[in-house]
Amino acid sequence: MNALSDEVKQLIIDTLDLEDIEPADIDYEDALFVDGLGLDSIDALELGVAIKKAYNVKIDNNSEDSKQHFYSVKTLCEFIAENRA
Repeated sequence: MNALSDEVKQLIIDTLDLEDIEPADIDYEDALFVDGLGLDSIDALELGVAIKKAYNVKIDNNSEDSKQHFYSVKTLCEFIAENRA
């Protein structure tokens, strides 16, 4: 899962144009939203589209589960690994 983790971190940085942030700066288990990386709902939508394109995995943005999937890099990687086509 290490390679996937690195890919997801880079995807987050590239998709959201996060300047001055390197993959190593994003902790695997830290929250991505609010207190963690500080992402918002628009970022989640953009990231969801990028994940769909990169991994052919769709995250339903309207479901309660989507909040759990987007919680951290770890939860995103687990979701992608379980649902990859």
